[in-house]
Amino acid sequence: MPRQFALDAFCLRQFDDPNYKGTQLHHDKAAFEAKINQLFDDNEVTLVDGYAPFCKHLFVPNFVGARLSSAVITADNAHLLQSDYVSRVPAELPVYDTLLPDACSHSSVRSLVRWFPVSQVTPAVAQYLDVILYSRAQIEAENRATGHEPDAANADVPWGIISVKAQDVPHELPMNPITMMRNALGKDEGGSGVPLTRDAYLEAVAYWSKNAVLQ
Repeated sequence: MPRQFALDAFCLRQFDDPNYKGTQLHHDKAAFEAKINQLFDDNEVTLVDGYAPFCKHLFVPNFVGARLSSAVITADNAHLLQSDYVSRVPAELPVYDTLLPDACSHSSVRSLVRWFPVSQVTPAVAQYLDVILYSRAQIEAENRATGHEPDAANADVPWGIISVKAQDVPHELPMNPITMMRNALGKDEGGSGVPLTRDAYLEAVAYWSKNAVLQ
């Protein structure tokens, strides 16, 4: 069967960068992509709507042994939170991050993002992987806006895997508030162009006020 999903260049750092701040994937990239397509072809997973029409999710068993990418903030670990100005890639504007030695954020607005360093807060192995997908049209639109070359090798594959999050629940967790702000800035600043909505933002704040990324 033709591939439905292909790894996007934005996701490759999760496999290749040992200093990546987020879910690291210690797995062969081609094998990972093949497994995701196989699970879908075998009807073991289905597409789940994301935050915009061009975004979908696949929630799959954690077959790569990836560790959780966030932790609950407690009285015992709150003192480990760290912060800095961070951009995930050169095309994005730096944003203010706060972390528990291990996390990352992205955008041009001064919003507080926190993370724990994995060197001090050891994450457990997750139960699921949230495989985040963007449509081919959205990926190409963002590539044009940020001056990147089109992905000719995967032009016929309808969905690109842009990110993978290790987590313990088979549903989408609230997006980081600063990510929502970055998206609202538009494609030129590394966002998706989706406007920020008050209710979704407040839901994200409620969740991330009690949790922090590991990086």
